[in-house]
Amino acid sequence: MRLDGIHHVTCITADAPRNVDFYTRVLGLRLVKKSVNQDDPTVYHLFYADEEGHAGSDITFFEYPGARPGVAGAGMIHTIVWRVASTDALEFWAGRLSAEGHEVEADGESLRFSNPEGLAHEFVVARIQDEPLVARNPEIAPELALQGFEGVRAYGRTSDEFLSALGFEHEDGRWDTRADTRGGWIEYGEAPEAPGIGGAGTVHHVAWASRMEDQAAWQQRVQDAGGHPTEIIDRFWFRSIYFREPSGVLFEIATLGPGFATDEDPAHLGEKLILPPAFEHLRDRVEPLLTPLPNPREHWVAQ
Repeated sequence: MRLDGIHHVTCITADAPRNVDFYTRVLGLRLVKKSVNQDDPTVYHLFYADEEGHAGSDITFFEYPGARPGVAGAGMIHTIVWRVASTDALEFWAGRLSAEGHEVEADGESLRFSNPEGLAHEFVVARIQDEPLVARNPEIAPELALQGFEGVRAYGRTSDEFLSALGFEHEDGRWDTRADTRGGWIEYGEAPEAPGIGGAGTVHHVAWASRMEDQAAWQQRVQDAGGHPTEIIDRFWFRSIYFREPSGVLFEIATLGPGFATDEDPAHLGEKLILPPAFEHLRDRVEPLLTPLPNPREHWVAQ
């Protein structure tokens, strides 16, 4: 029983409209679900991914309007690493991001930059055969587009025994997990002296992917390893357990399904506010609290 790489990465934003513009227009991802934080339904939960909304490409954001800027510290993820197909793709992104006013740092087969709120991203040339998870965008050729997650970098030092018990393998400073569909990794580094501060531009948690039928077994496995997992929570589009690994990074294990097309036409993902059935009764109360967001593809010429 192995985890299928990264399922999704959830972050925090203070500005949903700017967030939508950056991740859909600039980075070319698809807004695949516009919903609310199920633990605090007064705020958005926005999901961006490839064209079909696959796990492995899904970066999500809770919006807390006006939230203070955060700073990554010990026990926090500080960089999200994405795959691209080639050095030509890196050159394309260096030009595109620079034209948008982002400072970029090129280093061989990687490119580093930050989103408008300071969240660090890195693009690397893919060296494995996982299926590219690509979104359609009229300004970005498919061969240049993002292909899904490679890994995440965190501050702190975790327990080798704990991650080994969850099936991660340690190699070249990274903890890697791979199963039937994809692989992914987390890499730990020395934390800055100043403590971390949660807020806009920080990562809330990383989720690892599991098969639906294995979720109860993963809950038991985390507990046997010395962790303290939550109960299995039905998020409607997937089922989840949460726990902190020994350095403090919040982990989730989320299932590969049912998926975002469970309650929307795949051709129209992310175009309107969707609430899971258990939250639908709150619509009249929460919808007025949310900043109206446009459909990012509304202006596209029919193709």
